[in-house]
Amino acid sequence: MVLRIASLAERPEMYDAVTGMADTWPEFVRNDLVGNAHYGRIARELPEYVLFAEDESGEVVAHAYSVPFALGDEGAGALPARGWDEVLVWAFGDLRSGVTPDTVSAISIVVAPHAQGTGLSARMLSAMRDNARAKGFGAVVAPVRPSAKHLEPRTAMEEYAFRMRDDGLPHDPWLRVHVRAGARIEAVAPASMTVAASLDEWRAWTGLPFDKEGQVEVPGALVPVHSEPSLGYAVYVEPNVWVRHAL
Repeated sequence: MVLRIASLAERPEMYDAVTGMADTWPEFVRNDLVGNAHYGRIARELPEYVLFAEDESGEVVAHAYSVPFALGDEGAGALPARGWDEVLVWAFGDLRSGVTPDTVSAISIVVAPHAQGTGLSARMLSAMRDNARAKGFGAVVAPVRPSAKHLEPRTAMEEYAFRMRDDGLPHDPWLRVHVRAGARIEAVAPASMTVAASLDEWRAWTGLPFDKEGQVEVPGALVPVHSEPSLGYAVYVEPNVWVRHAL
């Protein structure tokens, strides 16, 4: 596939096509309140960190969002346990305060449904690394959502993340892409995304009854959702895996 990769800063006229590209995220993932509050801001306020790929016909077939933040500011230095949610808040807090960033965090790499399975995710990851390097950064970190973890929702992420194949590469396909690109698996972010909602909302998102107390396995979820019918809500706390790319 012949691709043209650019940033929204270079091609602002592509804003609607990029932000409107179809994806395959489970519906409950779209209802993380931190993500809802900050994700859309990236394309508006940090367009130089939004990359997209066009195919030969000019259709947007993939995009990659990232954010700069000050990981080492005031001696912090540790990747946050609240992963994806916290790095979004952190990055926009730094932007608001005028803090100089020292690291780029990947936020998402999304491939259009009809273009999946063509190696586009690896190409967009490479483009994200190149973009960060060109801006003078020495590292890209990523709170990775392992692509096959949903097949083992009751396996602890601490075991799954570090499971290796005989060739020494990660068992998980998306973690494997990162490691092949030069990343090091660094830590589990145990509470990377939190979705708390009423049972009616969970029923609408999943089609499941949510009528029993305890752990509910939901298609697309990396771990079970905790359901509390007597209290009228359910909570999903998603673990991710921090990886670090030295540039």
